[in-house]
Amino acid sequence: MAVKIVLDSTTDLSRENKSKFDIVPLTVYFGEEEYIDGVTINHEEFYAKLIESDVMPTTSQATPEAFERVFRKHVENGDEVIAITIASKLSGTYQSACIAANEFPGKVHVIDGKTAAIGTAILAEYALSLVESGKTAEETVKLIEEKREEVIIVAMIDTLEYLKRGGRISKTVAFAGGLLNIKPVVSVADGEINILGKARGSKQGNNFLVKEIEKAGGVDFDMPVLLGYTGHDDYLLQKYVDDSRFLWEGNVAELREECIGSVIGTHVGPGAIAVAFFKKTTK
Repeated sequence: MAVKIVLDSTTDLSRENKSKFDIVPLTVYFGEEEYIDGVTINHEEFYAKLIESDVMPTTSQATPEAFERVFRKHVENGDEVIAITIASKLSGTYQSACIAANEFPGKVHVIDGKTAAIGTAILAEYALSLVESGKTAEETVKLIEEKREEVIIVAMIDTLEYLKRGGRISKTVAFAGGLLNIKPVVSVADGEINILGKARGSKQGNNFLVKEIEKAGGVDFDMPVLLGYTGHDDYLLQKYVDDSRFLWEGNVAELREECIGSVIGTHVGPGAIAVAFFKKTTK
């Protein structure tokens, strides 16, 4: 009997790990147009439509039926399942997974990841390392639920346009922010998005990110670290890496990065950059 890990499509996995998980997709809508996230629309196509379209996309949670199909495949094969989802405070996907898991008592374990995107990705990588080391499903679940409290994402948003489109800020605030080159800095921790502050320009924003990482307690370099960006290219992310090289050199053999997908991209637009890490603890 093996332990299989199931994720939803909001998880921005590194390329080398994608084949090691089963992915249950969410749905993306541009008006009446429906797309299956990661199946009928990829990240590159999503950002092309986001930039070109006057319609603000919306997303719909993964369904219980979609989770049940994946769970059943593994349970009927004699395996146990651990499902890790985007934070329940950000999506109803966790609830969908729980509904589906009720069909397989004792065989499927659902975990609220309490994070999103590259944050869920590093939590999933940790889960995979536990399973591959021979931990049981119960042991793995216990350790994940402890470690998820230490997952932090800090991010800088390049434009206020998409927050305005989504009704999260007013047109006046967005216009003023654009004139002043304001870059909001946010975090995702314990399933909630928090605005940490605002920076004037990318250079100041990059410094802000470094300070927020230090304020969070620093990076546990024994655990996975992943960088992320939204849009077609990682130009702004590479500027951040150059500005923060002292933080990574000698601590990380290779800085890995991934494009952040449609659920987060819908709200922040292109040009956002993010760092997902496990914070240091005093344990």
